Amino acid sequence: MSGPAAPARQPMLAVREALDLLLAAARPVGEVELVDTLEANGRVLAEDQASTLDVPSADNTQMDGYAVRAADCAGGAASLKVAQRIPAGHVGSFLAPGTAARIFTGALIPEGADAVVMQEQCELDGDVVTVKHAPQSGEWIRRAGEDVRAGSVILPAGTRLRSQELGLAASVGLARLPVRRRVRVAVFFTGDELAMPGEPLKPGAIYNSNRFTLRGLLENFGCEFTDYGIVPDSLQATRDTLRAAAQQHDLIITSGGVSVGEEDHIKPAVEAEGRLNMWQIAVKPGKPLAFGEVRRGENDADGGPCVSSATGVAYFLGLPGNPVSSFVTFLLFVRSFLLRLQGVSGDVGPRTLPMRADFDWPIADRRNEFLRARVNGQGGLELFPNQGSGVLTSTVWADGLIDCPPGQAIARGDMVRFIPFAFLQH
Repeated sequence: MSGPAAPARQPMLAVREALDLLLAAARPVGEVELVDTLEANGRVLAEDQASTLDVPSADNTQMDGYAVRAADCAGGAASLKVAQRIPAGHVGSFLAPGTAARIFTGALIPEGADAVVMQEQCELDGDVVTVKHAPQSGEWIRRAGEDVRAGSVILPAGTRLRSQELGLAASVGLARLPVRRRVRVAVFFTGDELAMPGEPLKPGAIYNSNRFTLRGLLENFGCEFTDYGIVPDSLQATRDTLRAAAQQHDLIITSGGVSVGEEDHIKPAVEAEGRLNMWQIAVKPGKPLAFGEVRRGENDADGGPCVSSATGVAYFLGLPGNPVSSFVTFLLFVRSFLLRLQGVSGDVGPRTLPMRADFDWPIADRRNEFLRARVNGQGGLELFPNQGSGVLTSTVWADGLIDCPPGQAIARGDMVRFIPFAFLQH
């Protein structure tokens, strides 16, 4: 007599389905901090920011030159007395007809003037300037409020602040900004074969490169993180670390132990301490990617884990142990999830550029492949010769990833979707 049929294996999620599931589950951290604008780089705005003033605050000159009345220069060779000199930060007097004002970039346009002629189009002799140009009214003048109007929202909530956003905030006098607190992340690594650089390598051991890669990525994204180091390959040790990490962190990230081997303890440990919502993605490299929740505190009244809301759980993301797989899945999935936890609004998924393939990739895979490639001198893409998931040199050599859909081969000259690393590491 045959035994019961084995349960049917669930189909692997497509990359887009997996990313949608992650982003739908992510809830931004709620706490808000008021920080100095000088210290807000990389933070995410919690509230809209509006300007209290016009920028520029008054009409000013874009050029070093002479402020004039356009009507006085209509003939194209006017000789005008230089009646005043106006550096930036000073206010000139009324400009009388038939006169000019020497003016410097950023200085306020004096009343009576309606144009600026650049100094290269003028010739000075004593206190008389000959203007060899017939300016139009408004020429080389920045108008008050042409950049920012008082009362307008200049930075909406959900903006991740870069240097240019900080400059814009400062330009309207915002000395402090309300931002969401930093995301708190716990990270640990499984595998009795792992050793740290500086330690002697025992037979069969490898150095834990993922620890350095993931810590660097978390620093790039401005996370506060706790590194629990290398956890022994046992179910109890894995459960203990998950339980401890859940108490004070928003997200737990692990590397290794998410496959189906006898020494892969992440999946049963997470199911014992919470639940798994997703496991295995149709992506190469990086199929064994896990997403779930680890409960904080006690079970609910029915004895089950308290996973009904984000307040009672820490999110969990289990990355593969192979170094390229870990790196790529962080960039494709963890990055977007972190940005949403930080409160970033809008599309946080990877952005692609259409580029020409200068290579052949004739064998299509059933999974969505992400190929390491770099831009060559001809403006096309060349491929790293070894696309193995353990070949970490490919990530240093490459400029980014080619998003190759399932079942699609690539022929030289085809247009492909390229994701530069520069789009993915900030």
